[in-house]
Amino acid sequence: MSKVLVATEKPFAKAAVEGIKKIFSEAGFETILLEKYTDPNDLIKAVSDVDALIIRSDKATREVIQAGKNLKIIVRAGAGYDNIDLAAAKEKGICAMNTPGQNSNAVAELALGMMVFMARGQFKGISGSELKGKKLGIHAYGAVGKNVSRIAKGFGMACYAFDPFLKKEDIEKDGVTCLNSAEDLYSSCEYVSLHIPANEKTKKSIGLSLMSMMPKGATLVNTARKEVMDEESLKKIFAERPDFKYISDIAPDCHADLLQYAERYYSTPKKQGAETAEANINAGLAAAYQIVNFIKNGVRTYQVNK
Repeated sequence: MSKVLVATEKPFAKAAVEGIKKIFSEAGFETILLEKYTDPNDLIKAVSDVDALIIRSDKATREVIQAGKNLKIIVRAGAGYDNIDLAAAKEKGICAMNTPGQNSNAVAELALGMMVFMARGQFKGISGSELKGKKLGIHAYGAVGKNVSRIAKGFGMACYAFDPFLKKEDIEKDGVTCLNSAEDLYSSCEYVSLHIPANEKTKKSIGLSLMSMMPKGATLVNTARKEVMDEESLKKIFAERPDFKYISDIAPDCHADLLQYAERYYSTPKKQGAETAEANINAGLAAAYQIVNFIKNGVRTYQVNK
């Protein structure tokens, strides 16, 4: 019998856990839960004899992967997968997957909510502005970006996107203007919403040059990863431009330095993008189905460490 460990420092919703158990039970798999743990060693111990691992924001480090003597697959229930040591997994022949698209609407709704929050002066009773008629730049037009454009058009925003991995026609069929560079995007739009992954090419890629191009009163929204921001540049742009605004659902390491600009800066206490009941359930069930299909049928559709 295959054993699956569901390791969640921030547990899935009860409905998601029950659904995951049901999927594995019907497949003849055993489900092991490790919830609300605080010591990383608990995960290292728990993974020792399982065949598969589901995580959320938990870290599948090299130590965790090496401890999994029977481990064949790791699935991160969500789009990002920078919390998996992909090199270590590949070295051991372990398949690493994510569950793209399951959290996309939740993240997109949050991004637009953050725009409203900043446009209306953080709801402090002061006069603000409207999103209608504003230009929104979407940096990376994947599942989240598509949902952002869908919702933003309902606000009456004009949507633009830059994604070097997509064809112009695939973006513009959604009524979104495709731009040729990040520079074009940032210089054209009053709002820019970040949806790029954190990897070796994108880490610290959002720097002073791009932020400085943004129009007066512009707002940068980051529901992606804090690592994509060049934090020294972020501190500089706040000091140099009293009109610049930044909001994120993951606090930068320089959070304390930016609190002096609280009227133009905001970060949620914890990452919020996927924190809806619907996204929680969708991602959990998708992870379970992917593990069953991989172990029983060898399906590797969402493998991220090829």
